[in-house]
Amino acid sequence: MGDLFSDAANERLPETAPLALRMRPQRLEDFVGQEQILGEHSALRLAIAEDRVGSSILYGPPGSGKTTLARVVAKTTGAEFEELSAVSATVAQVREVIANARERLGAQGQRTILFLDEIHRFNKAQQDALLPAVEEGVLTLIGATTENPYFEVNSALLSRTQIYELEPLSDDELGVIVRRGAAEIGADVPEEIVELIARRAGGDARNALNILELAAQTAAAEGQALAVSHVDDA
Repeated sequence: MGDLFSDAANERLPETAPLALRMRPQRLEDFVGQEQILGEHSALRLAIAEDRVGSSILYGPPGSGKTTLARVVAKTTGAEFEELSAVSATVAQVREVIANARERLGAQGQRTILFLDEIHRFNKAQQDALLPAVEEGVLTLIGATTENPYFEVNSALLSRTQIYELEPLSDDELGVIVRRGAAEIGADVPEEIVELIARRAGGDARNALNILELAAQTAAAEGQALAVSHVDDA
């Protein structure tokens, strides 16, 4: 019965999930921004395309695309993709992922990628538990953090990962995202509103889409066209 309700909930998620979640790119071609690490001939872009991403840490502000980039890797890799949040994950869970990765590699020759969100929340003991598996190549670690990894991640783990720094999105890049969001919800958004939302979002794609969604919902509830006042209230 639990699985039945879970399946039904998953089917309804595209209709009920926040716009920012629904708009998360599934392909690298749809990813907006971060040209400094994802330019056409960049090492990371080629590694993703060729399914040879190594252990790495994605460091950048909220809404810059860290989790989205990890999910893009998940969609393109032939490896098993595991995901944990450092906020709630335990050492036991980490060890279980490592054990499964070792068994998978030995039995099937299949690699494992572990995406660890908010890796800076892991203490030294938790980070140390990851180290042997990363060093041996039992699994590939992709960590995401808003905090400077050089201060928050063990030096031993840092030396075995590549650091990629993501930057806040520009107003032009946010404008692209807002226009896509407007098309998704079928809203007529004047260019001045697009620019206003982009400025208000502060480099954060998630924030931009949240502002757009709330402003559009407010305008619809009032039976009015989307206006600056709706953005001010969002």
